[in-house]
Amino acid sequence: MAREVQITFDCADPAKLAAFWAEALGYRLDDPPPGFESWEQALDAMGVPPERRNDASAVIDPERAGPRLFFQRVPEHKRTKNRLHLDLRAAPGLQGEARMAALEAEAERLLSHGATRLHRSDPAPPLGAGHIIMADPEGNEFCLD
Repeated sequence: MAREVQITFDCADPAKLAAFWAEALGYRLDDPPPGFESWEQALDAMGVPPERRNDASAVIDPERAGPRLFFQRVPEHKRTKNRLHLDLRAAPGLQGEARMAALEAEAERLLSHGATRLHRSDPAPPLGAGHIIMADPEGNEFCLD
């Protein structure tokens, strides 16, 4: 039996992190509940006070092919390396210098949206194709692969 998957991020600023990952993946903010034209309208109707309106956010794949990403505010900060991370397939089918050039271009694009570059691993045949380790605006590691 197939199951849907949602990936949840604990974070300090759900709106900011949702915007980053929407940009990184080509996703968009999730739709407001049925019957509402905007999230502001929905949150007003639910009686959510202004100081709680950034407690959660979500982004979705416009094609509905990829998993929904959910961002929830938590009081504690990230402390150590992720045990799970996302690989962004930024250079599928490319090899060698063409692959690394595509990864570098994507790294530069994401840096302009708040990412941090952590490490580059150059190709190491026969198994290593090369990748770049990055962190999102709250320090969650991910790879450009």
